[in-house]
Amino acid sequence: MPATVSTIAYLVAAVCFIIGLKRLNRPETARSGNRISGAGMLLAILVTLFDRSILSYEVIAAGLLVGGGLGFWLARTVKMTAMPQMVALLNGFGGGASFLVGSAEFLHTELLGNRLDTATGIAVHLGVIIGAVTLSGSVIAFAKLQELMSGRPKTFTGQQLFNGLLLLAILATATYQVLTPEPLLAPFYLLCGLTLVLGVMLVLPIGGADMPVVIALLNSYSGIAAAMTGFVIRNEVLIIAGALVGSSGIILSQLMCKAMNRSLANVLFGAFGASTTTSSRSAEGLTVNTVTAEDAAVQLAYAQSVIVVPGYGMAVAQAQHVVRELAEQIEKRGGSVKFAIHPVAGRMPGHMNVLLAEANVPYDKLVEMDDINPEFERADVALVIGANDVVNPAARNDESSPIYGMPILNVDHARSVIVLKRSMSAGFAGIENELFYGPKTAMLFGDAKKSLSALVQEVKSF
Repeated sequence: MPATVSTIAYLVAAVCFIIGLKRLNRPETARSGNRISGAGMLLAILVTLFDRSILSYEVIAAGLLVGGGLGFWLARTVKMTAMPQMVALLNGFGGGASFLVGSAEFLHTELLGNRLDTATGIAVHLGVIIGAVTLSGSVIAFAKLQELMSGRPKTFTGQQLFNGLLLLAILATATYQVLTPEPLLAPFYLLCGLTLVLGVMLVLPIGGADMPVVIALLNSYSGIAAAMTGFVIRNEVLIIAGALVGSSGIILSQLMCKAMNRSLANVLFGAFGASTTTSSRSAEGLTVNTVTAEDAAVQLAYAQSVIVVPGYGMAVAQAQHVVRELAEQIEKRGGSVKFAIHPVAGRMPGHMNVLLAEANVPYDKLVEMDDINPEFERADVALVIGANDVVNPAARNDESSPIYGMPILNVDHARSVIVLKRSMSAGFAGIENELFYGPKTAMLFGDAKKSLSALVQEVKSF
């Protein structure tokens, strides 16, 4: 294929990526954004397949069969509630691919007895370092999200000093490799090992509550690593796509941090949730109001305005379809239902949006925090399903609270609050939730899916 044609095709693919990424910022346009981006990627793949530098179509076909088969199997078997784990793994696969390409380029040069030029050497080592950190860090994130290991931060004395020395050793080894007259295998293998360890050490001290930020950041890492790989193999579209993913991931990470009123440095190095923290306020002497499904259904059936607040508990119970059914029953009786979406609810950016979209909840009913907060004062009932820290009034009222200053959903401003929860256990912040003891709050204990099913049947009976 002529170079001019391939360059124009790559440019068209890049434009598709940009348009698709832009359309991903709203739920109602996200699907078309995915399709446009997918079309761009398909074009880029087809153009690449006609590249004369490809040595073996058999190897490519084998890779397509294995990768495509694995992707199809994951798409068919992974539940929507496990999307955060899957995204973490996909970030890891992206980083791992860049790690392998960079390593292959270095080893290929070594075997030929040649030396990489300085620019290519820098790109190779950056791709290897960032790719390896992304790979091992994503594996730890997956293990925490899958509950193969504790979601609490893992810390030890001198951890930051250890990580700093590890980073210095990595940079020193990479610099030596780039500047040395001939590439050496031993320092390169050492570099690979150190970077894999660094990825583990960076994610271990981050708690489950900060997983949305971690996933966004690892996604950014995978994009940067891909861009470095593009420089190595001189592929323009890979450079552009990697830069887009890297920059958007950083922006998303910052937005997540803003939603928690914390800095990125605090998320990465603050070990938030490492110990069970208590604020100056205690639940001692406070009482909890409980409610039956029958009584809660009465409130919902005759409410004119209901705001549903989904949280991770809804995802765990896989209750998104039942909550949509409950909303439909309320609307049949003349009430209005909206869903309040907190930016960091769940385990990944947009987790609640994905679950509710999968349940076919209309996009216009999903309302972001800043837009829905003024409406709580006019809501007859706020129905909280498995959310905790993102609805805790301590973020506004208690300066000693570890979540003080974090923007929250103003659930306590509603005329009545019904909370669906398994128990009174604390959220990831490890503190009592003042909302649960409020005079307007009633707790409906039990599995969220079963509780919602009971509410649906009761509302239908009216």
